[in-house]
This record gives sequence, C-alpha cells and structure tokens, in this order.
Amino acid sequence: MKKIFIFVTFLSFLTILPAKAQLGQVWTDFQSYSEDLQNHIRNNINSLQPLQLQGQSAITGATGELNIPDPVGASEILGNDININLLSSNYETNPLINSTVFGNEMNRLIFRSSAAGTLGYNGQQRTKSKLQNIEAELKSIDAFSEEVDEINQNIVNDIKGRIDALGGIASSNPLVKPLLDVFTQSSLLLQQVKIQRNQSQIIAETLAQTIQENQVLQYSNLNLATIAQQMEDTNRARRVDTSTEAARLLRTTSQTDLFGRKPGT
Repeated sequence: MKKIFIFVTFLSFLTILPAKAQLGQVWTDFQSYSEDLQNHIRNNINSLQPLQLQGQSAITGATGELNIPDPVGASEILGNDININLLSSNYETNPLINSTVFGNEMNRLIFRSSAAGTLGYNGQQRTKSKLQNIEAELKSIDAFSEEVDEINQNIVNDIKGRIDALGGIASSNPLVKPLLDVFTQSSLLLQQVKIQRNQSQIIAETLAQTIQENQVLQYSNLNLATIAQQMEDTNRARRVDTSTEAARLLRTTSQTDLFGRKPGT
C-alpha cells in the first residue's frame, strides 16, 4: 500500500505540474518590442522633415510607462507647437492645415514602427522563440501524460493482482475497500491529466492563431497607412496646384488695369 500511495502522490504532482509551467517573460518580451518600436521611430524621424526635432520632442513627451508613444498625444503636442509658432511650409501657409498634415504623418510613423516591432527581425525572433517554447511545453506535457498512463496501468494491475489473491472477495470486505479507493483515485487523477493535456493543446492552438491574426492585423495597418499617405499626397498636390493657379491669376490681374488695359498702353 505504501508503494501505491507514492504512485498516487506522484500522479497528484503531475496533475499540477503543467499548470505551473511558465512560457514567457512577458514583460521582457514587451520591453524588447517597445525598444524596437522606438528605434524604428528614431531611424525614420526624417519623414517629418523639416520638423524632425519638434516631432522627436512630441514623441518623447507622449511616451508613457510602456515606452510606447501615444499617437493622439504626440499629434496634439506637435500640432500645438506648429500653431503656436506658426510653422508652415511653402504652400501650407495655414498652420492648422500644416499641423494636421504633420500629425497624420506622425501617426503613420508610429503605426509603421509598431509593425516593425512586431514583424521586424527581432520581432520574428521573439515570435519564433515563443512558438518553440509552446511546442516544447506540449511535448513535455504529452510525455508526462504517457508516464502517468503507464504508472496508472501498473497500479491497476497491482490492485487486480491483490484482489485476485484475496479470491475476488466482495468490495464490502475491509481488505478490498482500500484497494478499490486507490483504484478510483488513480483513475480520476489520470483523467485530470488527460483533460489538462487537451486544454493545454487548445490554449496553445489559440495562442498560435492569435499570433497569426496579429501579423495579419499589422499588414492591414500598414495598408491603411499607405492609403492614408496616398490621400495626403493627393490633397497636397491639389493644394499646390490651386496655389499655383491662384498665383498665376494674381500675376495676370496685376498686369491689367481696371479698364482691362495693360500698363503702358
């Protein structure tokens, strides 16, 4: 009976072991991601030319505890800087329009940096490591389950042998009842191990699917950023054409007096 008790204790330990398995250093992973995001921003801040310094200051001011810039806050800081200092380009003479243009460009920079942090070299390394760890844990759980199944079968055979040695006496016999209790407990623990193994597989599949969906979402964000950039460029070109046409009309008008005659005629 002492040997059987040790087996049952071992089974109990195995049932809780998979639940204690830790896959990840989630905070460390996130810090690595946020660092990649910030590095991409610093390396591509020239997209805000000629407001790189103002843009970097706005991003720094809007960066929170997670080391990730708040797109809304960063855009507001940059927009306020443009409006207060009346910063404008050659054709964006309206600071309000100029602040909107650069605010949108800053948002796209942050979104692209987020995608780079997820889909970049380091991001793919983190994802690969996480998936490998998940698969290793699943293999470990399967090995535990097979070992538990083998131990349980040994216990069952041992109990059957003891009962047969007693001549198949009824379960009410005080010599048989403890054996039946151990058999029942062993079977229940085995079922728990199998259930936890299946749950672990389901959770792992769900996590893997979530990772894949996150990749697709990043590509969607990149496509939206590209479409927004194209629309911004189209609107800017339209404003440039309008300004050019207005300048041409102003020049023509300035060369004509009120009677429709050019000066000197």
